[in-house]
Amino acid sequence: MPDKETVKQQEKQQQQKEYQNYVKEVTPTHSLVLNMCKAFVTGGAICVIGQLFLNVGSSYFDLDRETAGSWCSLLLVLLSVILTGFGIYSKLAKFGGAGTLVPITGFANSVASPAIEYKKEGQVFGIGCKIFTIAGPVILYGLFTSWVLGLIYLGLKAAGVV
Repeated sequence: MPDKETVKQQEKQQQQKEYQNYVKEVTPTHSLVLNMCKAFVTGGAICVIGQLFLNVGSSYFDLDRETAGSWCSLLLVLLSVILTGFGIYSKLAKFGGAGTLVPITGFANSVASPAIEYKKEGQVFGIGCKIFTIAGPVILYGLFTSWVLGLIYLGLKAAGVV
């Protein structure tokens, strides 16, 4: 007859095995190749829309390349914020994954989403405090990284490497 300690260990092992089987059942399976294709198509579609804005600005409105690029960025951000406001961008992001995060539209979405979500808490404590909850770290680490790279460049330039 097994002692109490052995019985407890066997019960614990059985519980762990049941838990692992449960986790396998409820964990969704994803196709990496399919997700990559969806992200590629979604990001590519956003870039095609941007290129369309750029070409229309250059051709039909006779804008120089820099001005057309500024208008392109502005229109992509505006389109992203409008789609975020109507709840369409989140559906697009669910389908396209990282394809919606990489372009400028993903950054605009990350700023607009918290503003819309916390609007009911007021202008100051809602929108003002929460608007950069997602985008804030991106801005912070972007600035910090550019500062570090600037120091590295300055050091390389002083050493005569660059």
